[in-house]
Formats: sequence, C-alpha cells, structure tokens
Amino acid sequence: MTRGNQRDLARAKNAKKQKDLTKGVRTDNLTVEQRKARDAEVMREKQKKKEEDAAAAAGK
Repeated sequence: MTRGNQRDLARAKNAKKQKDLTKGVRTDNLTVEQRKARDAEVMREKQKKKEEDAAAAAGK
C-alpha cells in the first residue's frame, strides 16, 4: 500500500509545481503599453464617477 501513498504524494507535488509555474503568466495577451493605457482609462472612469458622487452629495 505504500506505493499508492507515494503516487498520491507525487501527484500533489506535481500539481503544486504546475501551479507555481503558471503563477505569473498573463492571459490577456496585451503589451505593457496597452495594459497601461487600459488601466489608466479605468482609473480615469473611477475618478470621474467619484467626483460626480462627491458633487451630488455636496449638492444635497
């Protein structure tokens, strides 16, 4: 029965190794510049919404 235990341990070790190998891999296929532009646009939208909410709260 020890072989079964070794097999399970080897599977768990391999699963952890595979997870660690894919940890930093990106799936969006964007260049650094494209990613920066996308993130900057999202942040501008968030800031605009926050300013509008603040203006609405001040207007009450």
